Amino acid sequence: MDKEQNVEHFLSLIRKAKRGHLKIYIGMIAGVGKTYRMLREAHDLLTAGVDVQVGYAETHGRVDTAAKLEGLPVIPRKKLFYKGKEVEEMDLQAILQIHPEVVIVDELAHTNIEGCVNEKRWQDVLDLLDAGINVITAVNIQHIESLNGEVQDISGIEVKERVPDSVLGQADEVVNIDLTAEELISRLKAGKIYKPDKIELALRNFFKSENILQLRELALKEVALRVEKKVENEVVENIGLRHERFLACISSQEKTPRKLIRKVARLATHYNSKFVVLHVQTRHESADRIPLAKQRYLINHFKLASELGGEVLQIQSDDIIGTIINVCRERQISTVCVGKPNIQLFSYVRSALRYKRLLNNLAILNVDLIILGS
Repeated sequence: MDKEQNVEHFLSLIRKAKRGHLKIYIGMIAGVGKTYRMLREAHDLLTAGVDVQVGYAETHGRVDTAAKLEGLPVIPRKKLFYKGKEVEEMDLQAILQIHPEVVIVDELAHTNIEGCVNEKRWQDVLDLLDAGINVITAVNIQHIESLNGEVQDISGIEVKERVPDSVLGQADEVVNIDLTAEELISRLKAGKIYKPDKIELALRNFFKSENILQLRELALKEVALRVEKKVENEVVENIGLRHERFLACISSQEKTPRKLIRKVARLATHYNSKFVVLHVQTRHESADRIPLAKQRYLINHFKLASELGGEVLQIQSDDIIGTIINVCRERQISTVCVGKPNIQLFSYVRSALRYKRLLNNLAILNVDLIILGS
């Protein structure tokens, strides 16, 4: 798509609704050129006579990116004092008051400091959309909530700042900024991404060639998935096809439930469907007996499920298998996702009988079973 077509396409989207339209540039890693592309598009829109302004752009000291800011209207940042230092944040109230037709908002996953209207910048973006302002923003895939575990497996790094998948689900356009591993490493070595003293460290860590290849594949799949879902939302559902509904059965452990929740969220997104997260609370985990740490884990799991667009069910029962079966029947679940059972030798027979009961009943209900390792 050339420049003129790109601008015209976005303009046509703007005119269709009163609520602001959202365009997200997705990158596989820092330095692929997301901010540069947003600013280049801002110039194209400005040339086309659109009231476009820069609400927040982070150049990271990159010369080419900083040059693209020249000639664009920039809304001044808000200055706040945090821990004795002056810090600049995007001025949400100023943008709402100025009310440009289109605003550029970089660093979608950014956490605002205390004193800002919202905790997260993606919440600022939702406020702008609700006010009828069209937003162009950017994010790297490591910040997408449901991909967080996969990125951690690839890079060994847990990214703390994350954006719920539901925000991406609201995007009218999702664009992948793609570079080959060779092109990205060349940019890094040429000093176009980080300062010279950080280049070697980056090459030994996040910017390993094998990491980049896997992250690139994730980014391409994510954008393809978002485009596919948007198409499905705009097409009448085919009659006669099985409607997929997913169930994650979680415990009060720390790590495996997060994997289960993210797995069913990804499946639900892929099939344009819904998912449920179930925790069966036995008498051993009643409110007066459950350890505080496990209670915190459960609260965090429920929060994650809600952020990813799932429904949370907590049912009190000592019959875990029977409860799962009942939920499958009542909610017309098509696929159940459970953690790998931790079967001790002394309870092997009892555990095996439980799973045999589960498998037999799921087979009768025509429900698929996915078992994830810890």
